[in-house]
Amino acid sequence: MPLIDVAEIPIRDQVREHYAEHARSLSKGNAASCCGSNSSCCTTEQTIPTHALTTLRDNKAIPNEIVQMSLGCGTPLELAELQAGETVLDLGSGGGLDCFFAARLVGETGHVIGVDMTPDMLKLANENKVKVGLQNVEFRHGYLEALPVDDASVDVIISNCVINLSADKDAVFREAYRVLKPTGRVAFSDIVARQALPQGLQQDMEAWSACVSGAIPRDDYSAKMERAGFKNIAVVGEPQPDDLIYSAKFQATK
Repeated sequence: MPLIDVAEIPIRDQVREHYAEHARSLSKGNAASCCGSNSSCCTTEQTIPTHALTTLRDNKAIPNEIVQMSLGCGTPLELAELQAGETVLDLGSGGGLDCFFAARLVGETGHVIGVDMTPDMLKLANENKVKVGLQNVEFRHGYLEALPVDDASVDVIISNCVINLSADKDAVFREAYRVLKPTGRVAFSDIVARQALPQGLQQDMEAWSACVSGAIPRDDYSAKMERAGFKNIAVVGEPQPDDLIYSAKFQATK
């Protein structure tokens, strides 16, 4: 496992507490506010893939109270094209919604692992797991920069509005590459910036937790993926004229 740069710790602590508060609020039945009050780049509706909903209509539905807990910024499952029997890893799994969709799509012969650094979120995810009655999902405590996952052990990696929160995205992509099987693929939905953000904004911890300050330009994001070893990188998403940050989707293979 790679060592963690101590310079990242204050950002990580701020982000952890921000989402711990979200988890505690959600546990009380309060609605989610996507990423934070400083970010209006995503909506709950975007987090429910059409093909996933079609599958769920023929299976046990995920309670609406769990669907409303989403803090995502897009639909990585639309790009992942999950198949029965695959092992899926969700980076920053939060309350578990994308994991539950994935678990339905890979079926009983598949397996889904959610990794999150926030104990309150892991508690919430496991409570939600009981509600949906799924046995092929597990949640692990860990950091995206040092994943608690074996080398070359997963078929597909997904992530929904989380990698932007890391201060060491290069480490995140290296770890994703490490745990992916040789034939594996990734599908990330994330927040990126139109251009490099001002230094003052990058140092705003509240804005970082709100999925703003950690956003980097789309080309820089792709370049970091390429340096980690990923191939066939494809990007979907363009900013609107007034967007400082916006949602984009990334696909790639190992």
